[in-house]
Amino acid sequence: MGGFEGHLYPGLSLFLYGLYHAGLFSRAVICNSPVQYPPRPPWSKGRWARSRQMYYTGFLKILSSCILVVQELHSIHWQLVLISKVHHQRNFMYRKQWQHLTLYMSFFLNGCVDVVSQNLLPKRCIVLEQGAQALSMCLLLPLMVSHTQDTEGVELQTHMLLIQALFLLTLVVTVELWAPNELLLWMLKAFLYLVTGSWLMQISFMLFRPISGYKWMDDDKNDIAFATTFFCWHVAFNAFLMIWIYGFSMLWYRYLVADA
Repeated sequence: MGGFEGHLYPGLSLFLYGLYHAGLFSRAVICNSPVQYPPRPPWSKGRWARSRQMYYTGFLKILSSCILVVQELHSIHWQLVLISKVHHQRNFMYRKQWQHLTLYMSFFLNGCVDVVSQNLLPKRCIVLEQGAQALSMCLLLPLMVSHTQDTEGVELQTHMLLIQALFLLTLVVTVELWAPNELLLWMLKAFLYLVTGSWLMQISFMLFRPISGYKWMDDDKNDIAFATTFFCWHVAFNAFLMIWIYGFSMLWYRYLVADA
């Protein structure tokens, strides 16, 4: 996830996934329905009947993972080498790029599991889907910790704050394996996905394209303190966003859909 696009696109994917989970949580609370099973349109005959009955979340995960892989390979001009062979030495090359690809492939497999469970199996296997999700997050956390080895100043501070959110998210999706329909866990998961995604997008602008036009200074304690302040603003913003999504969902399901 190096560079501006390498932080922006993964952050956008996580943020949109958080919006999706926030919508599922709001619908489950308002309609008093299982959070794991979004409603499907009634079965109908016709050419597109099968496509209307499918879940597309897994397909979107696969598509976003493929886009991220292409973007990562394009950033190094498609010259991905694992081990160099110079002067009889064996040095690992492109270590961060290999870490990124490992992460993207885990998201790709997560999407494949969702597609198989939701659309191909005779009965949906929720445990399999959540296990794949927990595995991808368990891979993301140590990879992000490894990314902080060569960083300092503002970059180190922003990534440490990201790791805190990722740790909580990993903990929530792991506990969810034992309580798959617990609404509190779904609320926390949606909120942490939103925080992680929005903060990752913020990192892309802070480190590579600051809006003010001035580069953040690693030796300035004020800049490091402001980075923490901005993270707190993201937490508050996403909390208000969760409230707004719930309010809009209540208006949609109780008044607009009920009157239709």
